[in-house]
Amino acid sequence: MREFSLPALYEVPSDGNLTDIVRRNAAQHPEVAVIARKVNGAWQDVSATAFLAEVHAAAKGLIAAGVQPGDRVGLMSRTRYEWTLLDFAIWSAGAVTVPVYETSSPEQVQWILSDSGATACIVELDGHAAAVESVRETLPALKHVWQIEAGGVAELERLGQDVSDETVQERGSLAKADDPATIVYTSGTTGRPKGCVLTHRSFFAECGNVVERLRPLFRTGECSVLLFLPLAHVFGRLVQVAPMMAPIKLGCVPDIKNLTDELAAFRPTLILGVPRVFEKVYNSARAKAQADGKGKIFDKAADTAIAYSKALDTPSGPSFGLRIKHKVFDKLVYGKLRAVLGGRGEYAISGGAPLGERLGHFFRGIGFTVLEGYGLTESCAATAFNPWDRQKIGTVGQPLPGSVVRIADDGEVLLHGEHLFKEYWNNPGATEEALEDGWFHTGDLGTLDEDGYLRITGRKKEIIVTAGGKNVAPAVIEDRIRAHALVAECMVVGDGRPFVGALVTIDEEFLGRWAAEHGKPAGSTAASLREDADLLAAIQTAIDDGNAAVSKAESVRKFRVLPAQFTEDSGHLTPSLKLKRNVVAKDFADEIEAIYAK
Repeated sequence: MREFSLPALYEVPSDGNLTDIVRRNAAQHPEVAVIARKVNGAWQDVSATAFLAEVHAAAKGLIAAGVQPGDRVGLMSRTRYEWTLLDFAIWSAGAVTVPVYETSSPEQVQWILSDSGATACIVELDGHAAAVESVRETLPALKHVWQIEAGGVAELERLGQDVSDETVQERGSLAKADDPATIVYTSGTTGRPKGCVLTHRSFFAECGNVVERLRPLFRTGECSVLLFLPLAHVFGRLVQVAPMMAPIKLGCVPDIKNLTDELAAFRPTLILGVPRVFEKVYNSARAKAQADGKGKIFDKAADTAIAYSKALDTPSGPSFGLRIKHKVFDKLVYGKLRAVLGGRGEYAISGGAPLGERLGHFFRGIGFTVLEGYGLTESCAATAFNPWDRQKIGTVGQPLPGSVVRIADDGEVLLHGEHLFKEYWNNPGATEEALEDGWFHTGDLGTLDEDGYLRITGRKKEIIVTAGGKNVAPAVIEDRIRAHALVAECMVVGDGRPFVGALVTIDEEFLGRWAAEHGKPAGSTAASLREDADLLAAIQTAIDDGNAAVSKAESVRKFRVLPAQFTEDSGHLTPSLKLKRNVVAKDFADEIEAIYAK
């Protein structure tokens, strides 16, 4: 199939903008908790009425400070209550939010604030303020900087005390559906980040249709979602805006270091995350079971869950014997795993990278279905996702209702719909290249099945052509290899080479446990063990599993273990944890050469 679409389930208001959401919630659901915040370590609900009042108070401060309609306002912070509050306040002042990753370097901060022409910026921590201050001389348009941790929100409230309710109502009503809501800068896997202009229409079309298609997951007064993704990433913004549209209760936490404790305290009914989160849940549970001497039981339970899930897709369903085994393991293992995830949830939505069929079947088999989706910054997050009632594991689902997915002759995925970005800010050349006759060229390769379910098979620019002329899409084998608990990242190489090789980094979190179990010296590191026979054998099992998914010509023949993980600080990962392949290839050229040395 070359093209598939679904009718829209939500009609975008042509004369409205995203501030309508918080006003409507306060009018229709005044006492419903639409968001929660941490106060002295405990979650405190905030009603729709109270949230609107706080949004308007902050918006008045921005207006009093001189922020004009259409002005760009930078927002550099970890994921927290104030991020969401200030996002809606910026819109209520008639301005445009420009997210900045809280991990950004001063050079990146300078580029985003200067390219967007930001007139104000709100930061969270001292380090963020210092980063902005270090480049402030190069930002002539920047008039104000407020810091959340230094009382910035309270300062805005004081500034706006004399601004009338009528003024903020008028300001908040200025923007229409086709006006910019935000400029989200791509994470820049190659070259400088481009500013994607996403309109209020983009978010309405995106979030409205996601909520309607997944309505049982967005029941007002019953459901809740915990947000731990960075809000500078468009997927994080989807997780913020969609619950507000429903509305259901939203909770924000700054990172995933204490995610298990946060899930237990907040007890969300829905989780939206990236595959690495679900991989960690599985690998941590398996490692704990092994440490407790219950590794074999866990592995049998995992195999049963996967078999049970696969059987759900057959006409006859799970056999009687399989149902019995599944029921036993539900008491022994699955219930405990669901408790780790908060105990109330039955569904999660995963995006950002492929989840992998094994994990997809495992989680559905334990009673916690992970619905995989696919999208880009330019598509305002999800442009395809699996419906809650007709999931196809291994695919990224059907198109967002109201949009179209087309497969070009060369296999590239093309998109059309109201959710697409308007343009790249200050970059008409790039806009023209990406948008052709209203179709966005994603750069991803994929296929559509007879039911319109999309499967992503790779990236056009990442295709490796071996010396023998074999075209290899790295994503499939890399995802399989990376599923191993010891593997942090994997990058397949082999362009113009006689065979396919791979660079592998070791997950530091699991290395210590593995080293202890295998009698390695205390304090062993990836650098000290990279030539260790036992470690290489363990990684070879991951390579073998990856090779099982591809043809012999596409399989990895040799690999090199690198001395340290790829990180954002090292310059090898984007803030959204995507590999900067060109940087890795350059920095580890000697390691790649070693793969092919005779």
